[in-house]
Amino acid sequence: MSLSDIPTLEIGNLKINPPIIQGGMGIRVSVAGLAAAVANAGCVGVIASTGIGAFEDYSGQDLVQFNSDALRAEIRKTRKLTDGVVGVNIMVALSDYENLAKTSIEENVDMLICGAGLPLDLPKFLNGSDVKLVPIVSSPKALELICRRWQKRYSKLPDAVVVEGPDAGGHLGYSNAEIENKTIPPLEDIVKDVVKIANSYDTKIPVIAAGGIFDGADIARFLKLGASGVQMATRFVCTDECDADIRFKQAYIDAKEGDSTIIKSPVGLPGRVLNSEFVEKIKLGETMPFMCSYQCLKTCDPEKAPYCIAKVLASAARGDLDESFAFAGSNAYKCTEIIPVATLVDKLKQELSDALDTDK
Repeated sequence: MSLSDIPTLEIGNLKINPPIIQGGMGIRVSVAGLAAAVANAGCVGVIASTGIGAFEDYSGQDLVQFNSDALRAEIRKTRKLTDGVVGVNIMVALSDYENLAKTSIEENVDMLICGAGLPLDLPKFLNGSDVKLVPIVSSPKALELICRRWQKRYSKLPDAVVVEGPDAGGHLGYSNAEIENKTIPPLEDIVKDVVKIANSYDTKIPVIAAGGIFDGADIARFLKLGASGVQMATRFVCTDECDADIRFKQAYIDAKEGDSTIIKSPVGLPGRVLNSEFVEKIKLGETMPFMCSYQCLKTCDPEKAPYCIAKVLASAARGDLDESFAFAGSNAYKCTEIIPVATLVDKLKQELSDALDTDK
């Protein structure tokens, strides 16, 4: 197969080739620098809205306006750097989730990708806009629930759906018990079940597989299962253009197999991180008391939370990993070099082409 024959991911009128969406990584790990570079390579570049307004500089301003201004500026900065497809990732658990969605739509991004909760009323913000709406789910039941709600209230279906498995980095859409008891089916099985649901509607809902996808062979495997594309985050950390500090990237390079571990996050969801002395401390119940006037998460009670996850993740992105941790997928240890995004995408395209040729 020639590289020109690689399957294209079509989401409405958007054509994405290779069929890759870069996963959103907050706090400020994937903003304009990475998103623009990925979009320029033909994939979907994604700005993570979580922590987009530097809470470290927040001083009692209007929170909604503070984050809205920061996101708007980042979208405009990205648009100056690329004519490619640009999306915004928004956690439903954020206290200003609705305002961030409205701001993204006002700025006419190409798509909104929403997880860490079910975006049951996301279409109400469209106001006639053609911004594509892409929820993140972890089960076929979640997709069914979203489709029923959107059809009934808004006469709309998702433009695509991301199916995220337990090997993804960051916050996971499963309970701590499901993770600990290992009762979650393999991503391959979840994707096949979600594809069945997606194909049961008259309108095509492209399915995007996510979580632990590392190379072109992985992409080919999920395309064979009926997915239309994949979402990859971890792989894009070790690129020149990733917005995180070089020490954050080096933590991936230094990671060994088995260094990926699960924590209980103040968000109320389990999270996959790279293990460290700090992670071991919080697993043992050590706390970092803090004062909070920001209240970035609906689910966080600052008086009870063992630490401020926004502060921890912001420190990590700045490269201060002594008192923080890096979110990372289960395959982070496979990262061995830091290269330009264009080089990485070319590598993935060649691997995908070779894998599809082998499958013939």
